[in-house]
Amino acid sequence: MATVFEMIINGDIPSTRLYEDDQCLVILDINPISKGHALVISKKCYPTFTDIPMETLSHMMEVARKIDQKQRDALKAEGTNIMINNSPASGQEVPHLHIHVIPRFSGDGKTPAFPKEKYAEGEMAVFGDLLRL
Repeated sequence: MATVFEMIINGDIPSTRLYEDDQCLVILDINPISKGHALVISKKCYPTFTDIPMETLSHMMEVARKIDQKQRDALKAEGTNIMINNSPASGQEVPHLHIHVIPRFSGDGKTPAFPKEKYAEGEMAVFGDLLRL
């Protein structure tokens, strides 16, 4: 079954398109965190960040950078959140890789709701050993 993004890419579902090339499409999110919230979507369906070829991801990041600049210029955004939710546990709702580019403004009250944790004594070293490349 096609994802909602594949249906948008195919023109089966309407969208407000901001940019399109052979590798990706940029649309406005229909449920924006702030107005102007854009999604950079790979044209080919790669479910997660680890599935996508590096050259496609690199291209999508360059497009995200251009959308970021457009949001700063046209909307006078003071900053942006650039996010990839990778797999359902992270909040990914559509199993089709996409990059959120969210315009931000001082005092907008939309600080990401990530509660911070603390490491127990010695725990940071354990995680360091587990994750070191």
